[in-house]
Amino acid sequence: MAVKIRMKRVGAKNTPVYRIVVADSRSPRDGKFIEEIGTYQPLKKESNFVLNVERANYWVSKGAKASDTVASFIKKANRAATAAPAAA
Repeated sequence: MAVKIRMKRVGAKNTPVYRIVVADSRSPRDGKFIEEIGTYQPLKKESNFVLNVERANYWVSKGAKASDTVASFIKKANRAATAAPAAA
């Protein structure tokens, strides 16, 4: 079973909102998933995504492949997580 971290669309027409989910690669885009680990709201200007970094890194360590967009979110979230303790 190939596991992917990708987005699932849940928003209304012309107001997209996506959930970042871990799903089997064979399931449809808006279908069954294993775990929800975040959200993405593309119409918001600042801080438009929320991601559980621990769970994302756990799934990547188990062999899950992230889509290009989700991989960029994971990269940004990891960078912000390492900068936050240094600022405190």
